[in-house]
Amino acid sequence: MDSIEKEIIKFRDERDWKQFHNARTLAASIVIESAELLELFQWAKDEEIEEIVEKKLDKIKDEIADIYAYLVILAHDLGINLQDAVREKMKKNARKYPVDKAKGTSKKYTEFVE
Repeated sequence: MDSIEKEIIKFRDERDWKQFHNARTLAASIVIESAELLELFQWAKDEEIEEIVEKKLDKIKDEIADIYAYLVILAHDLGINLQDAVREKMKKNARKYPVDKAKGTSKKYTEFVE
C-alpha cells in the first residue's frame, strides 16, 4: 500500500466510516463527486473553459481529490492494486487503439477500418 492510500484508509478508519462503505456506496460516491466536478463546467462554452479553470481551480482540485479518495478506498476494499489495474488497462487500450490507426482521431476502436 502506498503512502497516500495509507493516509486515506487511516483517515476513514479513525472515523469508523468503513461501516458505511461497500462497493455500491463507494461507486455511487465516485459518480456523485464526478457530477460535482462536471457541474463546475456546466453550460460553459469551449472558449470559456480556460477561464473557468483559472477561477475555480481550487474547487476543481477538491472534486478531483474526492473522486480519487473514493476510488482508492474502493480499490483497497476490493483488493485491487490501482496502479496494476491501470497498467493492465493501458495494455488493453494499446491493443484496441494501435498508434497507426488511433493517432490524431477520436474514433472509437470499433470504427477503425481494417
